[in-house]
Amino acid sequence: MTSEERQSMKKFEAKIRQVIAQFRVLKQENEDLYSELENKDNEIKRLKAELDQRTRDYNNLKLAKMIEISDSDIKESKMKITRMVREINKCISMLSSGAGEDSSSEG
Repeated sequence: MTSEERQSMKKFEAKIRQVIAQFRVLKQENEDLYSELENKDNEIKRLKAELDQRTRDYNNLKLAKMIEISDSDIKESKMKITRMVREINKCISMLSSGAGEDSSSEG
C-alpha cells in the first residue's frame, strides 16, 4: 500500500468515525424524542380523563341545582295550596253559617 493509499484510508476511517459518532448522537436524540412523545401521550390521556371526570361532575352539579330548584318550587307550591285550602274552608264555614241562619229564619 502506498502512502497515498494509507492517507486516503486514514481519511476514510476518520469520516466513518464521524458518521458513527453522528449516528450515535442522532440515535440518542431520537430515543429522547420518543420518550418525550410517550410522556406527552400519557399526559394527554390523563388530561382527557380529568376532563371527562370534570364534565361528569359539572353535569351532576347542574342536575343537583335543578333538583334543588324543584324542591323549593314544591315547598312553595305546597304553601300556596295550604293557603288556598284555608281560604276555601273559610268560605265553606261562612256559607255553612249563612245557610244555617237562612234555614232557621225560613222555618
